[in-house]
Amino acid sequence: MRYAITGATGFVGGVLARQLRDSGHDVVALVRDPARAGALRDLGVELVPGDLDDSAALDRLCAGADGLFHVAGWYKLGQRDPSVGVRVNVDGTRNALTAAQRNGVAKVVYTSTLAVNSDTEEQVPDEDYRFTGEHLSVYDRTKAEAHDIALELHAQGLPVVIVQPGLVYGPGDTAQTGGFIAQVVAGKRPPVPNAGGVCWAHVEDVARGHVLAMDTGVPGESYMLAGPRATLAEGLQQVAAIAGTKGPVLLPAGMVRFSAALMGALGRVVPLPPDYAAETLRASLATYYGTPAKAERDLGWTARPLDEGLRDTVAALR
Repeated sequence: MRYAITGATGFVGGVLARQLRDSGHDVVALVRDPARAGALRDLGVELVPGDLDDSAALDRLCAGADGLFHVAGWYKLGQRDPSVGVRVNVDGTRNALTAAQRNGVAKVVYTSTLAVNSDTEEQVPDEDYRFTGEHLSVYDRTKAEAHDIALELHAQGLPVVIVQPGLVYGPGDTAQTGGFIAQVVAGKRPPVPNAGGVCWAHVEDVARGHVLAMDTGVPGESYMLAGPRATLAEGLQQVAAIAGTKGPVLLPAGMVRFSAALMGALGRVVPLPPDYAAETLRASLATYYGTPAKAERDLGWTARPLDEGLRDTVAALR
């Protein structure tokens, strides 16, 4: 089979590209700078220069593809300018999926997120749940809009399957969680809230969930790739136990909540570092939960235990 991918230079997309190549598939990837995509080239991935706002490049990507994985996305918190999130997550999703529609791609897998439901307030919803409140962050809101675009285009005839990972971790993660894990392994003690909660899924399992969705997922359906539930603090404490270090400094939820209110007022006056922005602090107190029951039942997907995945991550860092 010939599969097209957006976001193949990213964390999940890179592992997905490798899994597809290991299975003998032809893979073509949209990349902004081919000179920085040597790892994909070494895998034998065909590179198409371009971006999500380049319709001609998207047409070249999708032409002749049996399936499209639209993995590319913008994930940042505490940014003063939300326009990039809108351009990538909202406009980029519409552009990529309509290119697949124009080119007659037989099936699309779109990477959404559990964050479309924002703070679930300790509840563990399934795919039928629809969040209607105010989202905690620009990321949550723009991904929710993109999720709706995917459903809208399915209603217009595009065979799109949606997958919804939670927190993705594992070797090679350069995002915030990967940075925290690396700090703890190195013996540092990053401050993190002793609250909130996420569904931890190893990057290899998340990528495999994408492949299963392409192989057996039903168009128009969503599947939560939700791994084990734990707070960031609990995950980092497990990392410390594995690495033999002291672990993070735990911040009381009340302190973080007060800081979020303070930084919200201050951020309207002066620029703040993203880690200290009110949006980031509010999100750190939320629970981003979902149940994997449907993905397990209908796709045959499983997520490895958190301890097992973190041991693999610590070993890679060392």
